[in-house]
Formats: sequence, C-alpha cells, structure tokens
Amino acid sequence: MKLRSGRGSALIGCLLLGAFGGCTDGSSPLHPPAPVEAPSLLSENSDLEALPLREPLVPPSLEDLPIDDLLATPMLRDSSFMEEVHEWVDYWTRSASSWFPDYLGRMAWFEGTVDSTLASHGLPPSLRYLPVIESGYSPVAVSRANAVGLWQFMAPTAKDMGMEVTALVDERRDPLKSTEAASMYLGELYEEFDSWFLALAAYNSGPGRVRRLLVRHAPLEPRTDGLYWELRSYLPRETREFLPKLFGAIIVAGNPTSHGYDVPAQDPFSFDRVSVPDATTLDVIAKASESADTEISRLNPQYVRGMTPPLREVSVRVPKGKGEVFSRNYALIPVDERVSFVEHIVASGETLSHIAVLYRVSVSDLRAANPTVRPRYLRIGAMITVPVSAGLKRDSRPGS
Repeated sequence: MKLRSGRGSALIGCLLLGAFGGCTDGSSPLHPPAPVEAPSLLSENSDLEALPLREPLVPPSLEDLPIDDLLATPMLRDSSFMEEVHEWVDYWTRSASSWFPDYLGRMAWFEGTVDSTLASHGLPPSLRYLPVIESGYSPVAVSRANAVGLWQFMAPTAKDMGMEVTALVDERRDPLKSTEAASMYLGELYEEFDSWFLALAAYNSGPGRVRRLLVRHAPLEPRTDGLYWELRSYLPRETREFLPKLFGAIIVAGNPTSHGYDVPAQDPFSFDRVSVPDATTLDVIAKASESADTEISRLNPQYVRGMTPPLREVSVRVPKGKGEVFSRNYALIPVDERVSFVEHIVASGETLSHIAVLYRVSVSDLRAANPTVRPRYLRIGAMITVPVSAGLKRDSRPGS
C-alpha cells in the first residue's frame, strides 16, 4: 500500500514515532497513558479461592450428576442452547408423562449392562441416557426409518459393526451385542470428530453428512461442541433437536424423583447362558427351563421369529439359576419336538417357495398349515404359520 506525501504522511509518522517518545515536526509529543494496575478481585484477607479455569459451569439441574466429558461441554453456558434443553425438560415431564415411566423402568433393568460396557470403552457415563431418546430403552423398538433396537441401528451400519441381521436373527435387538457395537461406534465417531456434539450429530444423521457439512462450511475451524450449534441449521430437524433433547432427558432421567417420577426397583439384567444345538422355538426353551414364555422372549429379543436358527449352535439366555434345569430337561426332548411353529410376516417379493427355503420346510407343509392362504396372491404383511422341524404330521393335514 502506498502512503500519500504531505501532511497525512507526516501525521502517520508522528503517530508511529509518538509511541517511542515524541514527534519531530515540532508538535507536542504523544505520550502513552501510564499503565494502571488491574484491581485485585480478592482482598488480602478474603476467604474466597479462585475457581480453576477448567472447572465446568454446570446448571443446577445437572449438578447432582457426575461430570464427564459430555456434561463438561461449554454449551451449558449458552443461553440459547439451555433454553431449548429446558423446553425438552418440559416435554419429558409433561407431554411424555404417560409413557416416560416405562422408559425409566426399562432403563433401570438394562443400566448395569450399559454402564459397564460404556466404562470398558472409556466413554462418558452420561451416554447411558442416549437409548432413552433413541428407543425408550426398548430392544424391539423400530423407527419409521427402520432403525432397530436400544441404540436404533440401521441394518447396513449394524452389519458393518459385526451384528447379524437376518430374517431369523436380528442382533440390533440384542441388548448386549447392540450396546457393545454402539460403544465401539460412538468411540470411533468421537475419535474422528473430536467433539461429543459433532459425534452425536453424526450418530443421528450419519457421519457422511457431518463430514460434508464440515468440509463445505468449516474446513479450518476447530472441531468443538459450539461448532455443531453454529452449523446445525444445515442439519435435518431431528438432528438439530438431538442434543437439546438428549440433555433434557439427562436432566429428567438423571433425577426422576425431583421431576415427579417414581422408579420401581428392578432386578438387574441377569441370566444363565445355555447352548442350543439346532432350531428350537422359544416356547420349548421356556418349558425346558421351567420358565414363563414371556421371560424367555424378554431375555432373547434377537430371535425375531421366536426360534433359534437351524443347523447351527447358538447361545440362549435363560433366567438366572435355570441353566442346569434347562440342560437336563432339553436333553430329554426329542429332536422332532424341539420346534413347534413360527409366524412369518410376508415381505415384498416373497412367495411360499421363498419362505419354505428360508425355514427349510416343504411348500406342501406351508400350504397345509395355512389352508386359507392363496399362494399366488400373498399379501405383504400377511401372517404365515410355518411348521418347522416338528411341523404338521402328514396324516393330520386337511384332506389327507
């Protein structure tokens, strides 16, 4: 940049030289003001101690919870963020009051499993509240986008994380395997985005979307929780609301009694593991373990058709203390009586032949078990009774 000659340049020179003691054009010297000592915030006799700079500022609504890397976020100082958080607190305590106790009850059943898994991966304990907003802690929850389970995995992501997703077994519904996979996935997202807010936004809307957003709008910005808040207008509505919704749930579920909820005592999620060598329906497992059908189904939600898969050995959960009883009784059940039937919901493009191959039964057995079904006009969503292994005896078929 060129400086114009004359009085303007002289004035600039004067200003520059003034900082070093004066001006050479004969005008009065420019002296900087004398330094003023900053007043001390604490008197010599003060009993107050300065707070450490890294101490998080936690709202009173969260002060009873142990502070971790998620709850130590500077966003708790942001009034606009906290305003939305408290809107969700109102939602969880008022609008959701008829069903939120069910969420809390299921969380109490699973929290020991979830807490220990999060701890084993070095993740913030407050992530235990994530399934509250994802699924209401229901292992069988299914979203409109077909995300499934406590942690609401989509099928491709679940398979990438090593979970089995088939017509007979969906490990997204398995509280143990899905929690292990979710912990691994959350850890990977945090390692990539270096911010729990960005990582959780990626968990909700997909990491690809967040990557593209950062590359386009903030390629050189430090990855911080505040950056999520600045860029959230570019995210889908669900993701924009995701963090305020989560913190609202943390406040209410973290201290339910102060928000009007009583949580009944729950036995922990405990069980005995037993091995089942081949296809067996859960009602047979319940009988062999001398347990209620509902209890076995509750412990094994991953078996979506009510049976273990054929031709391979799998692990099944039975109530604590019932493992030996099961092994003894199961050994006495003939192979052809270990499966009774399952109910199959017809999917798009399926025929009786497809279903027969899936369950390794004959089409004739399917037709005999479903005499009112017209094979050429299978309706999507229709329920088909599948006789597996034990099946229908040939001499008991209609018309035989």
